[in-house]
Amino acid sequence: MNQPVEGTPGRYWHVLEDGRIQCDVCPRYCKLHEGQRGLCFVRARQGDQMVLTTYGRSSGFCIDPIEKKPLNHFLPGTPVLSFGTAGCNLTCKFCQNWDISKARNLDRIQDLASPAAIAEAAVRSGCRSVAFTYNDPVIFLEYAVDVAQACRGRGIKTVAVSAGYISPEPRIEFFRHMDAANIDLKGFSEGFYKNLCSGKLAPVLETLEYLKHETNVWFEITTLLIPGENDSAAEIEAESTWAMDRLGPDVPLHFTAFHPDWKMMDRPPTPPQTLRMARRIAMNAGLCYVYTGNVHDPAGQAVKSLPSVAPPRTERISLNIWRNPILSWGRVSRECDPITF
Repeated sequence: MNQPVEGTPGRYWHVLEDGRIQCDVCPRYCKLHEGQRGLCFVRARQGDQMVLTTYGRSSGFCIDPIEKKPLNHFLPGTPVLSFGTAGCNLTCKFCQNWDISKARNLDRIQDLASPAAIAEAAVRSGCRSVAFTYNDPVIFLEYAVDVAQACRGRGIKTVAVSAGYISPEPRIEFFRHMDAANIDLKGFSEGFYKNLCSGKLAPVLETLEYLKHETNVWFEITTLLIPGENDSAAEIEAESTWAMDRLGPDVPLHFTAFHPDWKMMDRPPTPPQTLRMARRIAMNAGLCYVYTGNVHDPAGQAVKSLPSVAPPRTERISLNIWRNPILSWGRVSRECDPITF
């Protein structure tokens, strides 16, 4: 399906000797002729420049509990205004937001909102933060950065929910404008990334180390455990040991349950005992804040206080339902009230 290329000028690209333009935002380094789009579908060549075709356009807005990102130790117990656009720079066969991330019809993006309008909506709705989520904000970097700047001017924090698949130079600019992030570490082998995501593990690990050692961004890690793919005790131990050695004991790690979706409908859901095993392995490796998600597991979902943080007492009933002395939230990601601009 060919769609006309129209958009806002993008950053991080250069012209090759053969006349193609190379996108330098992520490690795919897509090389484009006139009118072609990158694998993400939203960064495209228009004339002699790269453009972002989804600037100012969103697949929808919702108010979520911040713990749903998941972030257990950043503004706990507060609401976050969440939104995404369309497209993705990975091709995960197990994608659980595939209707958004794999969208190829830009009519799917219905809501128009300027950065200033999003910041105003967050203030008006009582949200302490805005989250770029549902699809990876790396691919709409220019829009995300402008929204983050508008939010900062209104006293609103910003959160990136990302796979961390970004090149070194744009990584600096992108995370300079973020206050918190949840990085989706999808597995801990190059084979997993190659076969199921058409990507590479190394750039994601580089992002995690960058966040820990070169920024003040608060971040937590999530790994979706898929039966038979990345749920072996050996792989979980390798991931946990790496996190302990390279990031330290205080970076929270979430193990969440897979459910059949997108191109992996033939796989069973993750058994709860697998998540409990993963949590035990990670804690034995020395990690202090290890959680489980997408299943009922009170022990694995009791939020521990960080040494320098005293969050309100929060009880997780499930991924989508929370009980808190201050706030009471139900499932919102698909049934939330619309946000108007």
